[in-house]
Amino acid sequence: MVFVLLVIIAIFIVSGLFTVRQQTAAIVERFGKFKRVAGAGLNFKVPLIDRVSGRMSLRVQQLDVRVETKTKDNVFVFVIVSVQYFVIPEKVVDAFYKLQNAEAQITSYVYDVVRARVPNIILDNVFETKDDIAQAVKLELEQIMDDFGYGIVKALVTDIDPDANVKASMNQINAAQRLRVAAVEQAEADKIRVVKAAEAEAESKALQGQGIANQRMAIVNGLKESVEEFQSNVAGTSAQDVMNLVLMTQYFDTLKEVGLSSNSNTIMIPHSPAGMSDISDQLRNAMITANEISKNHPKAAPKQGA
Repeated sequence: MVFVLLVIIAIFIVSGLFTVRQQTAAIVERFGKFKRVAGAGLNFKVPLIDRVSGRMSLRVQQLDVRVETKTKDNVFVFVIVSVQYFVIPEKVVDAFYKLQNAEAQITSYVYDVVRARVPNIILDNVFETKDDIAQAVKLELEQIMDDFGYGIVKALVTDIDPDANVKASMNQINAAQRLRVAAVEQAEADKIRVVKAAEAEAESKALQGQGIANQRMAIVNGLKESVEEFQSNVAGTSAQDVMNLVLMTQYFDTLKEVGLSSNSNTIMIPHSPAGMSDISDQLRNAMITANEISKNHPKAAPKQGA
């Protein structure tokens, strides 16, 4: 009989033992009334009198709330807000008894804050002010949820999702803007190429003209020196004789160059002494005419100063 009694007492005591996991709080009630909060580890309750009515996790939890609202420019968007919250250890009783569904309560306040702020912001600015929206949600929840035994760690706007048609329109606008910038840049590049090509061509023409002028000046100086040297070495020759000889020499040099060129075409030229005589006569007549003009139209003498 004593043994049976001891066994019953042992079973009675063992039935009163219970464990609580780390970062968890257990609510112990006696006859339906709150008795105490049991912390992590091995705990004891009076069998048949006390009972564990519930357990509260003290870990940080996250609740994702998807809110549909519209912006100031009448665009409907889905705003996803992630709320990180936890049960305040000193207010476990309030958290357990005051709120039946904490997640539903948090969701309601998130809806209220988001739908009060986003309609005052245009769509483009919603993306830029998402941190302000998240901060407003956090402040609102901190003031309300603290009375219910919950603390708010952070509120984050993790996504802003406009309607598919709106996103397609935004992408088209963005693409058009980029194409416009690209067209302007391409036009500027074409303008620079055209200007640089014109400048290069103008510089090339200027250098080419300068080269031709220098070439002609060198030819004139060479002819002058040749005439003077020939007259000084050969007695009884005139400038006309020297010019005829020079023309004859250049004439045959030109024929030689034409003959040596592999790409030359057939050229019909007067190849006879009479032809050279005609060229000489034309040059002589031009020189005589120029001298007569200068004699008949002398340069005006410079005016005397007062």
